[in-house]
Amino acid sequence: MPAPSKAAPPAISAILVHVGPGEDSAARLTASVALADDLQARLIGLGAEMVEPLLATPYSGVNTAEWVAAMAQQVEADLIAARTSFDHLAARVEREWREARDMPAHALALVARACDLIVVSAHPSRNYFHAADPAEVVMRSGRPVLVMPDQAKPLSGKRVLVAWKDTREARRALADALPFLHRAEQVLVLGVCNRDQQGAVQAQVEDVAAYLVGRGVSAQAQVSVAPEAGVVGELNSAADALGADLIVAGAYGQSRLREWAFGGVTRTLLDEPSRYLLISH
Repeated sequence: MPAPSKAAPPAISAILVHVGPGEDSAARLTASVALADDLQARLIGLGAEMVEPLLATPYSGVNTAEWVAAMAQQVEADLIAARTSFDHLAARVEREWREARDMPAHALALVARACDLIVVSAHPSRNYFHAADPAEVVMRSGRPVLVMPDQAKPLSGKRVLVAWKDTREARRALADALPFLHRAEQVLVLGVCNRDQQGAVQAQVEDVAAYLVGRGVSAQAQVSVAPEAGVVGELNSAADALGADLIVAGAYGQSRLREWAFGGVTRTLLDEPSRYLLISH
């Protein structure tokens, strides 16, 4: 009986990115094209906007019908500009274009069925009728989300920090990140905890690093002692020391009346990213 062949490393075959007419969209698209080119993946560009509701009163002097018509025309013009930008900047990769007259985060969550990864900006320059809220995309899409920091270069991914917490979300993020971890030259699995948890967390991160080594990943384990308020600082300091431009983390949150309430670490990572984040929920 022949020996079973070794399984190929997990791959990313399709990347989804929201495309708009602005400069932050062009930077996000440029980074997504570079990533798709590097991974030999298909890039799905999604143009998605919707007309903002008009908060008008009988005394505002606004003609509602004319305003809605003008805003609808602007949405159509933005979608045309987004398609033009996509065709130009993504010309060198296999690509596909889609459009939706919808909230961008909702549209991305729906189209997520067709992709392995979604790319968003940490701080989109427009409101959520025209740009994707990264927290909403993370929580609704069911896909790993690559959050791009402001003014970032294309992702290198040679050195990666895995932020470990022994939860379902962290395990999901670890599995989703395997295509990146396989390609990395160095991976550090870091647990941050109180001093009385140090022994237990050391055993956890050593388990995770051993699992990754068994999957062909060059991984090491480390524990830092810090209070809850210092977790993000420890993660960023370790990433700086490693030279990592990517942090992998689970997203911990729940819905509260159509808004997402996150744990402190997740919220700080999303609000103040100093490098790329690969987030899964």
